[in-house]
Amino acid sequence: MDFKEYQSKALESDQVPSEKYREDLVEKIVPLLGLAGEAGGLLSEYKKHLRDGSAHKLFRERISEELGDLLWYISNVASKFDLDLETIAKDNIDKVQERFVHKTTGASCYIFDKDFPENETLPRRFTVEIKEITENESYRVQAFSDGEQVGSDLTDNAYHPDGYRFHDVFHLGYAAVLGWSPVTRQLLKRKRKSNPKIDEVEDGGRATAIEEGISALVFSYAEAHGFFENVSELDYSLLKTIRYLSSRLEVGICSTGDWERAILNGYKVWRQIRDHRGGRVILDLNQQTLEFEKLD
Repeated sequence: MDFKEYQSKALESDQVPSEKYREDLVEKIVPLLGLAGEAGGLLSEYKKHLRDGSAHKLFRERISEELGDLLWYISNVASKFDLDLETIAKDNIDKVQERFVHKTTGASCYIFDKDFPENETLPRRFTVEIKEITENESYRVQAFSDGEQVGSDLTDNAYHPDGYRFHDVFHLGYAAVLGWSPVTRQLLKRKRKSNPKIDEVEDGGRATAIEEGISALVFSYAEAHGFFENVSELDYSLLKTIRYLSSRLEVGICSTGDWERAILNGYKVWRQIRDHRGGRVILDLNQQTLEFEKLD
């Protein structure tokens, strides 16, 4: 039996059909309350299993029955909201695979500039040195690549020091794992000027602002979560927001799982840079990695 057939047959046993009650609230609230009730029944059976152990001989049978009742109410709620259960199941599998499949298969490797001249491509392997300078109890950070400073001096731009002055590491994380970072392209002078439209849309001011916005958004979230130390997963709502923000750009093909990996890897190196007040960030875009190394 497939989901379509199940949904159709389940609707035949609906005790609160739309034609019986005209009020929209009634026909929808009953199956919603049913969902809550059956979830409670499922927990009750498991409580008995914990209490009685192997003496609860009908545990598997009762759990199967409770799950079946839950499925009926899920199907009924879908029908009341004119939704197709099979489509719901397919969309959910797509969402879960996008979110978690990278944990077993690795992230997809994206090369957005493979058809461009070498001087317009992100280097496949490079190192950025980050140094902190202290003057009059204030801190600023400088970044160097191949011995030359890239970008301007950075401060926290905050009333109290919070380490955001090292946030270029986040952009390097996006570059390493996603193969995308308009900010890094600008720092390394690798914008794709040979294609004016790509230069304007993908490497221009709006794309840069979006990337900086994502960096600031994630930092605020990270600050409330220990800057992701000992964190292996991020809230799906945060990752979904990031995908919405970047959906019109080339990086829109990257999954929520790709973003999670880029963010967590970036923050791992950022914490080391923060703790050592600087260091080297070694990037390998082919391996989609960035690593920390102490300065001499």
